[in-house]
Amino acid sequence: MQITAFSDYALRVLLYLGLQTSDRLATIQEIAAAYAIPQNHLMKVVRQLGIKGYIETRRGKGGGIRLLQRPEDIVIGQVLRDTEDNLNLVECFSPADSHCVIQPACRLQGILHGALAAMFAELDRHTLAELLQPRGRLRGVLAPPPARRGAPR
Repeated sequence: MQITAFSDYALRVLLYLGLQTSDRLATIQEIAAAYAIPQNHLMKVVRQLGIKGYIETRRGKGGGIRLLQRPEDIVIGQVLRDTEDNLNLVECFSPADSHCVIQPACRLQGILHGALAAMFAELDRHTLAELLQPRGRLRGVLAPPPARRGAPR
């Protein structure tokens, strides 16, 4: 199984926001620049994270985004459930769309359901706060270089 780029970007946005002070609003533009990904991809992700209550979004001049929940309260498994459209590992996970002829006699579906449940059980044990460690190293990788006064633009 591979998570979608949407979920990957959602986790990246949460990581970036988790490194900010609670009163600082970040912008989609700066997050896109930090990860070298297109802004238009992040716009949908940020909208969904706002709808799900993970982040606060403010529009207009002086607007931006920040975490609405504490990093300790953001469970990684739940973020993935909220951002993945399709957790069907195989066709038979969706009986209405399945054309698998061995489905009535196949045990693989049950095994894969168990594996998916085990994966989410593990992910549910971890929070954004854990992913933010070590903060110094993450900040060093994601933080833009400090602007120098008088430097040419």
